[in-house]
Amino acid sequence: MARLWGLIRHERMGPSVQGSGRSVVTIGVYDGVHRGHQRVVERAVAVARERGLRSVAVTFEPHPDEVVRPGARPQRLTTPRRRAELLAALGVDEVHVLEFTLELSRTSPDDFAQNVLAERLQAAAVVVGQNFRFGRAASGDVETLRTMGDKYDFGVEVVPLLDDLSSTAIRERLVAGDVEGAAAMLGRPHRVEGVVVRGYQRGRQLGFPTANVETPQHTAIPADGVYAGWLECVPVANLPALYAGERWPAAISVGTNPTFEGVPRTVEAYALDRDDLELYGVHVAVEFAARLRGNTRFESIDALIAGIEGDVAATRRLTS
Repeated sequence: MARLWGLIRHERMGPSVQGSGRSVVTIGVYDGVHRGHQRVVERAVAVARERGLRSVAVTFEPHPDEVVRPGARPQRLTTPRRRAELLAALGVDEVHVLEFTLELSRTSPDDFAQNVLAERLQAAAVVVGQNFRFGRAASGDVETLRTMGDKYDFGVEVVPLLDDLSSTAIRERLVAGDVEGAAAMLGRPHRVEGVVVRGYQRGRQLGFPTANVETPQHTAIPADGVYAGWLECVPVANLPALYAGERWPAAISVGTNPTFEGVPRTVEAYALDRDDLELYGVHVAVEFAARLRGNTRFESIDALIAGIEGDVAATRRLTS
């Protein structure tokens, strides 16, 4: 079997929870940890508390589609670390990230239920969404899981889906630039993360210094345009911890900067009224509140500055 604890393990132990012994498990890709996912996880936490057991959330990295359908590479709504944070915030006692490999993808539903759920996690109950699939070629469904539960002594509870709510639907909203629609599905603003790197420094020259965020490959970035939102410094091991936890309203630009004949696509954020920040090498998060406009090619620097000033004023209204 693949390494079960190999990437991230978050534990929060309550007074009634034992560090070993039987558990209530919820399992899924959980990319985005959207409102539908939250219902499933919250139910697993409630069942665990009712029974005095530890609650465990299991997710996967990389995304299974990347392994079973090479080249598919869905745009990721959350990094593994962020996903673990969101799951932990819902009250689970442990978050485990299961390394998804070709070997794991070829595991039969029976072997997965026995080796991972029954033996490794000691599941007394498993809580999943009604579209849950597992095992070789996704051949196992919730009825298969119930059969496995009877065989390996764990109960199964299935949580109904929310209509028209899925990670795919959220990605579609982002492709359209509808960050407010995405936020309604997520239950919070969509965010992208990355390290601040040196760009062309044109914003600084114009009086609006921006953080140029280098995001991980296959990040779900909204459509090109200008957005209102926030810039937050996120502490990450082995990176500078300047301004750790600080958060500022920000005007955000996504795109290729057509006024300057285009550049590689970037995500840049200007923290309102802050021209003193030194963020190079710092890990940051950019959160999207609302789309202000599409990208525009301005005919002069003065027109560009006036456009940015309008974006800043709109951002101030939307984030105050």
